Amino acid sequence: MASFARSPITAVLGPTNTGKTHLAVERMCGHSSGMIGFPLRLLAREVYDRVVRLKGNHQVALITGEERIVPPGARWFLCTAESMPLDREVGFVALDEAQLGADPERGHVFTDRILRVSGRDETMILGSETLKPMLRSLVPEAEVIERPRFSTLSYAGAKKLSRLPKRSAIVAFSAEEVYAVAEALRRLRGGAAVVMGALSPRTRNAQVAMFQAGEVDYLVATDAIGMGLNMDVAHVAFASLSKFDGRRQRRLTVSEMAQIAGRAGRHQRDGTFGALHEEGPGAFTPEEVRAIEEHRFPPLDFLYWREGEPDLSSVDALIAGLEAKPDRPGLRPAPEAVDLAVLKRLADEPWVRERGRVDRLWAACGLPDFRKLGPEPHSRFVGRIFQHLTEGDGHVPHRWFAEEIARLDNVAGDVETIAARIAAARSWAYIAHRADWLAEPLHWQERAQALETRLSDALHDRLTQRFVDKRTTALLRSIGADASALPVTIGPEGEVLVEDHPIGRLEGFRFTVAADARATDKRILLAAAEKRLGGELAKRGRALAEVSDAALALEGTALLWNGNEVARLTAGPELTRPRIRLDRALDRLDKPAREAVAARLAQWVESETRRLTPALARLDRLVRDPDAPGALRATAAALADAGGLAERTAVPDVEALDPIARKFLRKLGITVGTLDLFDPRLLKPTAAAWRAALLGARDVAVTLPPPGASVARGGTPLAGFRRVGSQQVRVDLVERLARAAHDARAGRKPFVPDPALATSIGVTPDTLAKLMARLGFRSVANGEGPPQWAWRGRPQPRPKVDAPSRRSNAFAALADLDLGHG
Repeated sequence: MASFARSPITAVLGPTNTGKTHLAVERMCGHSSGMIGFPLRLLAREVYDRVVRLKGNHQVALITGEERIVPPGARWFLCTAESMPLDREVGFVALDEAQLGADPERGHVFTDRILRVSGRDETMILGSETLKPMLRSLVPEAEVIERPRFSTLSYAGAKKLSRLPKRSAIVAFSAEEVYAVAEALRRLRGGAAVVMGALSPRTRNAQVAMFQAGEVDYLVATDAIGMGLNMDVAHVAFASLSKFDGRRQRRLTVSEMAQIAGRAGRHQRDGTFGALHEEGPGAFTPEEVRAIEEHRFPPLDFLYWREGEPDLSSVDALIAGLEAKPDRPGLRPAPEAVDLAVLKRLADEPWVRERGRVDRLWAACGLPDFRKLGPEPHSRFVGRIFQHLTEGDGHVPHRWFAEEIARLDNVAGDVETIAARIAAARSWAYIAHRADWLAEPLHWQERAQALETRLSDALHDRLTQRFVDKRTTALLRSIGADASALPVTIGPEGEVLVEDHPIGRLEGFRFTVAADARATDKRILLAAAEKRLGGELAKRGRALAEVSDAALALEGTALLWNGNEVARLTAGPELTRPRIRLDRALDRLDKPAREAVAARLAQWVESETRRLTPALARLDRLVRDPDAPGALRATAAALADAGGLAERTAVPDVEALDPIARKFLRKLGITVGTLDLFDPRLLKPTAAAWRAALLGARDVAVTLPPPGASVARGGTPLAGFRRVGSQQVRVDLVERLARAAHDARAGRKPFVPDPALATSIGVTPDTLAKLMARLGFRSVANGEGPPQWAWRGRPQPRPKVDAPSRRSNAFAALADLDLGHG
């Protein structure tokens, strides 16, 4: 920016609420490119979001110490004053709150920008009217435009916290005082939002959003709100009128008081200001009140200055340049800032001087002391950074960076703990955004940003939990102590609300008080729910008694209605007829309603059992059929009791079945296999889950296989699988292997089974060998060739049945019927 002649300069001066920043944003957006420097990261972020909405995020950049969003085609830049890229040429440049040139800590930065930055086509300086004489002296070519305040600002006197009007901001000047005021407002008025300069933009925005949305009526803040942050504040109350400025405790200047008080009122709406104390050092004097109301303040007669482009040829030359005295009237040497104090401490270390690289040393000293440790501890941290930047590959080790990020990545703790982590995280975010300090800066920028996001969200939650009691606010507004007067409503997700504030949830028929409700609130919340939810529960009872099948589900033994448990299956007279035990939450329904619900659920279970496990229901009927042969009934009983899947050895009566009985079982859908009896349909996932639920009602534990599995490693027995060696094989595939082996043999002659089938199923050679032995085959030596097997046979005792007797009862006729499998 310093490489071309300065463009026309306009100084727009005036009190707060004159639209200065809004004007600068409009002017910048009218140029092909532009840049604005702000005093706060929070303000830069707020304007960045606004310009992104106008120009799109691919053309707008945000540059602060800890955050750098610079798209390749960026044309408009929103920056903190310290982070303005002075080597970038843009059409428009503006500096906001330029009167901060008189600030002892940061004033030299703003003075440097006043003197050095310039847009190609237009330059704008924004600030207080107090800056006018200094601009006349330092930038005589600037055209000064004074703007009046849009609305009236008037003194409203002193008011206690308990008497402050709604939409008030209370300003305090230390974190301890902010927390104390916010805690008092939580007790008195239900809570307050909190805004401090140390908050991340994400936390600050979340807190302001609560205030803007009317979720809380009060805002407690530090003097950070005086720097142009836009909030809908009607009244500003000062908790005190003194602050520690880094060197001493002092009373605010009238200009500082006005800068903060001016946040009251917005656009055309008038605002008021006052104090919490009528007398003493915390009270306004009449002279101060008049000056603030009439916007009359002592003009600035000096600004702080420090060389903006110091000599980097040596450490001594750098220090000398930074300590040089200004040669222009109205400029004073800046007090020693933290970066210079750190530089001078490191300059005393021989190893620092030996390394040279003064440019990198000065860049490292620019790392802000976010943790407020002081020059001595902070210089040790900066020294370590400089050491890494001047050895090896010249980068901060990623392992150190990662370890520090991981150490800070903890959202547990109170407000102070998480705020301290954010302060520490800001140092690492700053490091990550120095492109030449890390080997993979983009990766670490993302990690640092993700860390700040998590910590910011956690801090917002802690601030809200500590200083806001929305439920109490609603209760106080609505009822006092009369629970019957509560305006209780139920949201679409079952949330139970009082004036849109959740007090608990109604899940199915069960009301649960919000977990974060204080013990003193629980009694009144439960009473409110008892009085106002009876009608809703009755309505839900009627709906459940008439519910469609699609709204019901079974999870384990739990019957669910729209995802909420309403009953459980327990053991009944038969496996397919479990009992329905209603959830205790339904006890609040009257008896007819409960009976109607139980009947509907039982009907659904019965219909789903017929649909998903048809053979089980038919097995139950077969057991009760007096015309069925005894062996068949006994087999059906054993198989039904096992849920349609049983080892053949566990059903001894199956060996006594004649061909007609076996044919009947096949018509039911039952496979009488070599090793197992089973209904193949029960191996499908939905049917298997239903069978598991029916068995679970009898406290029989069933482990379902993964969907689509045919072979599994040994371990917990899986439903529908047979353990063979180190594997478990699905029973229908075991039977398929058995059928293939029997089809391949010719009497008792040795044969080689086709290995392709076993391989396609996933059965190992060892498992196949063990299965062949179990099926009744013996291994036959075959030299070097593939293993051969011969039929050994196995005892299969069958009772002798005379041929005529097989057709001697009415049941035998059933064998000729086509019963189907549905």
